[in-house]
Parts: sequence; C-alpha cells; structure tokens
Amino acid sequence: MAFLNANIPPTYAQIRREYLYDSKKHKGEVEDCIIFGITSMGGRAILWHALMENGAIFYRLPISAFIQRGFKVEDVPIRRLDELELWNSFSYHPAVTSWSILSAASGKYIGKDKKWHHGAYLFTIDWAHPDANILDTDHSEIPHEHKCAHIIALDDGNYAAQPNNRCIWDLPSFTVKDNIPDWKVQTNEWNVEDTGAWKTEDTDNFFYEIEEKTHGGEDKK
Repeated sequence: MAFLNANIPPTYAQIRREYLYDSKKHKGEVEDCIIFGITSMGGRAILWHALMENGAIFYRLPISAFIQRGFKVEDVPIRRLDELELWNSFSYHPAVTSWSILSAASGKYIGKDKKWHHGAYLFTIDWAHPDANILDTDHSEIPHEHKCAHIIALDDGNYAAQPNNRCIWDLPSFTVKDNIPDWKVQTNEWNVEDTGAWKTEDTDNFFYEIEEKTHGGEDKK
C-alpha cells in the first residue's frame, strides 16, 4: 500500500491556469496537462499531481483545478470543490484500483444540490491503516465510517470523487432495476476467528482436525 503519494492511471486533461498562480491571475484560461498521481493526507482533500507541456510538474492541486480534454473552458461550469468531492482523504495510506467491471461504465452521483450528475468511471481510491505499531486516529477501517472515492469524468467536463453511497452505475446487460437502494449502513466487523468455539488439534498433521470447544467437558471433534 502506498504512503502519502500514489500513481493513478495517466489522465490527459486541462488545468485551470489560475491554480498555477495561486488564484491571483489567468482566470478563465486553461492549458493541457497529464494528471499522473495523488497525495493523500488525512483531513485534506485528495490532491492531484500534473505534468505540463513545458515539462514542469505541479503538485497537490484539488480536483476542481482540472477539466477534461475536448471541452472549452467557457462551457464547463465552475463548481465548488466540496460539490465535486464529498469527503477528505481518510489517511496517509491510499490504494488506487481500476475495477474491471466498471471500466468505462457510465454512472451518476447524487450531489449536495439533490440533482443527479452523470459521467464515466475512471478508477477508485480507498484507504486503510496498515501499521498496527502506529496509533490509528483515522476512520478508514471503522465499518460505518468507511468511504471510498470513485473518480468520475462528468458529462459537464469536470471530474468528481464520490463514495459508493452516492453513486449508481449503468451496466445495460445487468443493472436493469431503477430503484434507489434503501440499505442500512454496515456496522459489523466480520471475523471468523473470534468465536472461541473451536481450535485445531495439537499435532503436526498436514490435514489437521478441527475440534469444537466445550465448557466443562471434553472437546468435540
């Protein structure tokens, strides 16, 4: 698992030039770039790294700094960062995955404006706390707090980072139902070794026996 920085599938995009000048000038202008990585810091928005056509690299910009290639900047609505990305990074340990089943799938997410925003799947960022020797102060492994971030190329030219419970995906041969799920948040920590109800036999057998524990009596095989 990566620490702090992680590679992503290279994304050919455009950058709003005001982000290269600390929002002091060049508003309404763009230039081509390749987004190639992220920084993940707990309590901060996901931050993106971009390579410019002049060979320079600019680190740690928000997802709102970028629009897609092929769009004119005047046609892409300027949206607040918190509209495009619902949650901050959960830890310094991100994992980037391109789920094959969602490859190039269309989908939509429900925004803070209560409207559906349509786009195409790119990849997913998830988080964990991999080192038991470091105090875990984040929420990435608490079942009812966990969120991932699906990265979406929106139809309006922006990019978004949204969790599972805001997204609906469209696989025409399978996703044939139109209802919005009424599921409940997951609160269980699933564990197969915490029952105290069984043990393995104390031998060197390769195919060892499993013994059921009893209280006050002999073990059962």
